[in-house]
Amino acid sequence: VQVLLNVHRSTVRTFTPFYFLVEPVDTLSVRGAFIILNCSAYCEPSPKIEWKKDGTFLNLVSDDRRQLLPDGSLLINSVVHSKHNKPDEGYYQCVATVESLGTIVSRTAKLTVAGLPRFTSQPESASVYRGNSVILNCEVNADLVPFVRWEQDRQPLFLDDRVFTLPSGALIISNVADGDGGLYRCVIESGGSPKYSDEAELKVLPDPEVPLNLVFLRQPSPLTKVTGQSAVFPCVTAGFPTPVVSKWKLTFPLPKLRSLEISDVTEDDAGTYACIVDNGNETIEAQAELAVQAPPEFLKQPANIYAHESMDIVFECEVTGKPTPTVKWIKNGDMVIPSDYFKIVEHNLQVLGLVKSDEGFYQCIAENDVGNAQAGAQLIILEHDVAIPTLPPTSLTSATTDHLAPATTGPLPSAPRDVVASLVSTRFIKLTWRTPASDPHGDNLTYMVFYTKEGINRERVENTSRPGEMQVTIQNLMPETVYVFRVVAQNKHGPGESSVPLKVATQPEVQLPGPAPNIRAYANSPISITVTWDTPLSGNGEIQNYKLYYMEKGTDNEQDVDVGGHSYTISGLKKYTEYSFRVVAYNKHGPGVSTQDVVVQTLSDVPSAAPQNLSMEVRNSKSIMIHWQPPPAGTHNGQITGYKIRYRKASRKSEVSESIGGTQLFQLIEGLERGTEYSFRVAALTSNGTGPATDWISAETFESDLDETRVPEVPSSLHVRPLVTSIVVSWTPPENQNIVVRGYAIGYGIGSPHAQTIKVDYKQRYYTIENLDPSSHYVITLKAFNNVGEGIPLYESAVTRPHTDTSEVDLFVINAPYTPVPDPSPMMPPVGVQASILSHDTIRITWADNSLPKNQKITDARYYTVRWKTNIPANTKYKTANTTTLSYLVTSLKPNTLYEFSVMVTKGRRSSTWSMTAHGTTFELVPTSPPKDVTVVSKEGKPRTIIVNWQPPSEANGKITGYIIYYSTDVNAEIHDWVIEPVVGNRLTHQIQELTLDTPYYFKIQARNSKGMGPMSEAVQFRTPKGKISCMKSNWEHQFCIEYGMFHLFSCFARKRAACKSVNGSHKYKGNSKDVKPPDLWIHHERLELKPIDKSPDPNPIMTDTPIPRNSQDITPIDNSMDSNIHQRRNSYRGHESEDSMSTLAGRRGMRPKMMMPFDSQPPQPVISAHPIHSLDNPHHHFHSGSLASPTQSVRNTPSTDTMQASSSQTCCADHQEPESATASYLANAQEEDSGQSLPTAHVRPSHPLKSFAVPAVPPTGSTYDPALPSTPLLTQQGEQVHSVKTASIGTLGRTRPPVPVVVPSAPDVQETTRMLEDSESNYEPDELTKEMAHLEGLMKDLNAITTA
Repeated sequence: VQVLLNVHRSTVRTFTPFYFLVEPVDTLSVRGAFIILNCSAYCEPSPKIEWKKDGTFLNLVSDDRRQLLPDGSLLINSVVHSKHNKPDEGYYQCVATVESLGTIVSRTAKLTVAGLPRFTSQPESASVYRGNSVILNCEVNADLVPFVRWEQDRQPLFLDDRVFTLPSGALIISNVADGDGGLYRCVIESGGSPKYSDEAELKVLPDPEVPLNLVFLRQPSPLTKVTGQSAVFPCVTAGFPTPVVSKWKLTFPLPKLRSLEISDVTEDDAGTYACIVDNGNETIEAQAELAVQAPPEFLKQPANIYAHESMDIVFECEVTGKPTPTVKWIKNGDMVIPSDYFKIVEHNLQVLGLVKSDEGFYQCIAENDVGNAQAGAQLIILEHDVAIPTLPPTSLTSATTDHLAPATTGPLPSAPRDVVASLVSTRFIKLTWRTPASDPHGDNLTYMVFYTKEGINRERVENTSRPGEMQVTIQNLMPETVYVFRVVAQNKHGPGESSVPLKVATQPEVQLPGPAPNIRAYANSPISITVTWDTPLSGNGEIQNYKLYYMEKGTDNEQDVDVGGHSYTISGLKKYTEYSFRVVAYNKHGPGVSTQDVVVQTLSDVPSAAPQNLSMEVRNSKSIMIHWQPPPAGTHNGQITGYKIRYRKASRKSEVSESIGGTQLFQLIEGLERGTEYSFRVAALTSNGTGPATDWISAETFESDLDETRVPEVPSSLHVRPLVTSIVVSWTPPENQNIVVRGYAIGYGIGSPHAQTIKVDYKQRYYTIENLDPSSHYVITLKAFNNVGEGIPLYESAVTRPHTDTSEVDLFVINAPYTPVPDPSPMMPPVGVQASILSHDTIRITWADNSLPKNQKITDARYYTVRWKTNIPANTKYKTANTTTLSYLVTSLKPNTLYEFSVMVTKGRRSSTWSMTAHGTTFELVPTSPPKDVTVVSKEGKPRTIIVNWQPPSEANGKITGYIIYYSTDVNAEIHDWVIEPVVGNRLTHQIQELTLDTPYYFKIQARNSKGMGPMSEAVQFRTPKGKISCMKSNWEHQFCIEYGMFHLFSCFARKRAACKSVNGSHKYKGNSKDVKPPDLWIHHERLELKPIDKSPDPNPIMTDTPIPRNSQDITPIDNSMDSNIHQRRNSYRGHESEDSMSTLAGRRGMRPKMMMPFDSQPPQPVISAHPIHSLDNPHHHFHSGSLASPTQSVRNTPSTDTMQASSSQTCCADHQEPESATASYLANAQEEDSGQSLPTAHVRPSHPLKSFAVPAVPPTGSTYDPALPSTPLLTQQGEQVHSVKTASIGTLGRTRPPVPVVVPSAPDVQETTRMLEDSESNYEPDELTKEMAHLEGLMKDLNAITTA
């Protein structure tokens, strides 16, 4: 449209016609040819033409083979194409540019170069009855089909409705006449010299005398075609009487054509076509489906647009096609990248807040699998004082449709006053203002509101809806974003001054989307599933995209894909396999709530692999038994419903087939001819059809059957070799080998051979009789037997050796059986046995047979027996299998297991010895059983800390590299809502801190190896305790703590004259603790046996002999600078744990929606366990001296009624906070106030069944110690103070034993005592204390007696 308006002394620029006259099309060429890709564009002035190949501009100036023709077309001389060099093949695009105007691009055209002429199949000679049909194959690559023609007797063959070719190149001759006989060949003429196929002779036979079954030679197959192409459905049959195609049918009968050809296919032609053939005796039918694809086609093309700056416009583009086309937009030859101001919505392009640089040519490019197309339009941005010509409105805002009237000369309005944001939300802002000072009434004024994001120079505009209105609401803003607004008033003379810019920030939005409703999944094919869902009811803002998660059932490898719409089809899945799906919606703030999982199974298909290990055993002159194994796991693609066996004489091509239902893995083929070689192959069946067949393997029936009308003759030799408790028997078969031998019977006994009888296989040549008495006289008999009976026996006697004779051992029998008299014609054992590991349960065994020719081709009826077992000395049980080839696939093995294999060969009635063994270890597999014996116990003295213990899975299937502990307060919660706790390595225990008191928790564990995660254990329930601890003083001036609800006595050795008054930590101390030394004791936990410490084993090599300081002044202070290091360690999350590491709750959580666990901030309570304390099995505990300051590195300011100095005073049996970092800092006399939770607990690493309470050595500054278990504080409190203390630890000595938690209190300084008394409260009645005291005194008397003794 060209419009010329003179408005306000300005001229409206007109749209410039700029379009392609000719665009390049897809082209097929041959090597060495020249081609022209046409392109021509129209514009005034003439455009400059360039070419792109595969998205990159071609440099045609220096190219000697490619040149630009005057009209813009591209000429390629002598196309180059080879296997490794294909410079000319690819996608070409024509680019037209007019300076100062813009650029447009053409559709892309694919140039395909046909490969070298070669045949994938060639015609074969055939015979056909007169009036029937015949097919001569000539298969070539699809790109060579247009260059194929046929010759008869080396003359070009003329095609018609009776003689025609298929799209594959095959020739069909229907209603054969005598003149059709002769020599046929096909020719490829693709440039250069023609390529001829082999010649095939076609013989025409007269009508047969008997009727022949009606069969399909070629039936219609499914087709996918593009509109405009032609489709051919062949329907070629043979039989007698001569068959006739009675009809083709779709939804209506079609003409009686032998083959159906549809030219110029349209989308209406899609459907199922059936060919029905009748010859008077019988009728057969075959059908196939035609799918039609269509390249993109425009239903609505973009239109030219006039606009002003700051306006919003939309280019419309509506396309159709099959498959559904994708749309992208091009501006002046460059791709438009979607952003806040360029948005592609339902194929339309929205440009928001126009600026001058947005001018130019915009093109909508639509493409799908079968084509692409382009359509374009021009955008012209006018000056603000130029009215927009009246065109069909194409805009998003009223700014575009509010066409400017011709302006007149006069005063313009001043700036609007008092612009304010009267309402601010997350997504919109409402602005109000007052009239300009120049026009107080303002009834005839309209207003324009310009706005932009702060820092962006692209303004957008919104107009008021009617004159005089002084408010506007700006929609579709982003939350938590600063916008700049200004308002301009406009009268009949034009726009006036702008108001002062106003900055307003939208509200933040933190709401996440809810679950997407109505999630559904259905299988489209054996490898694809479509999932659909609806928009969440509570989107809480714009849904930006969806994430679709899917996972094969039974695995833990969840995958995800980003989806913009409400459906998605996932392809490339495994056939006949269950998958689970879930959807999560995303808005600006991140992922919302996940949907429930939906499970669907892909459709079944024919098997994708042949059965395995096909072997044959010739039974007699008329039957052969064949055995096989199912196809490999993962290739069944459905339920195996049976097997199809095809066999034929080796000299003929005609086949006989037998189908077997069910899962039978063998079949006896009978009724064969004697002395004849037969070939066999087997294919598996599902409900969808037949899978691929095995390779042909051959066997020859016997010339004559062996005689079984009489018993076998006597074996030709029998030899015995006596040992101490066994006798090795060896023999050779009867000399007359024409009588069937089905086995041998061995009788033996002291003085008589009839005490015991053993029967062995006919292949066996030796046997070891075990469990005999030494120095005893045994009589042995050997008889061959068959179905008629037992033959004549052969006798031998032997005396076992005395017990003292150790000159020879029995083991030699296994490796070298004693067979002094060889078989009349022995077989050589196979050589070069090799084991190739294929998977976690499959090993291929290969070998060579030196008795075969050099080409190793088996032409006789020999077979091989493979045996295997795990390479464990205690395992003597072999498994065996037979095969007729020089390899065998051993399946159903255990993962990560070493096996040994050997092979023997059998031919007729002769067998070899076993070959040398080969070994192979199967690959690892994910664990297939969960960890076992999972127990949870509370940690002594720390009721909010639990210890989880477990045993490795029974089926680890590899080296365990770690575990994951899941725990939750809701056993029915989704597993992604449980808290996770990683454990690295093969440790079998782990502790978790800061749980809520008196709360049931559920725990699950799964093991991990190099292949992945195994299944989870069953949930184990544990309720955290709520008990109390009392501390009392005995006559010995030693403290004892009773833990209620348990059967443990914890001794607390305090300094002299120390008193323990209440559980809350208020103590009264007298005197000075300066000269007090802790007692040196060994306490056997079971028998309370006391021994001197001097005889203890050597300490851990890392320890020193530095004596423990006697008071806090002996400790040397160090710099406080290490505090920051501790903070860093505390606040950093490690993705995996070492043995010494800690983890926080945040670190243990997964990435799915989180579950908030309730946490109790009360002071710790004593441990109460419902079953034996398995935590004592842990070998890793440390001893911390009670005379030192607290070893706790960080003190949580937990609300507590009792606080105390942490420098040198500790409560008897208080909770102990494990250090979080592996590095300990040291500070003497820390004066900060501490809660009762930071009291030290001594952990002991004893070396044998005794527990060491010896004075530990003080490590040097900066030394590390190893926490007993990785502790996990779940939450870090505010106002945390860090205390650095010196600690001493005893290393692991020799063999570990379970530890006893021991609390070692320290005497406080005198000045602390008064304050501690003031904060104390007694929690016990006098009667309770008296009773407990009496019980403790009894125990102390027992200890006193032991010590005195």
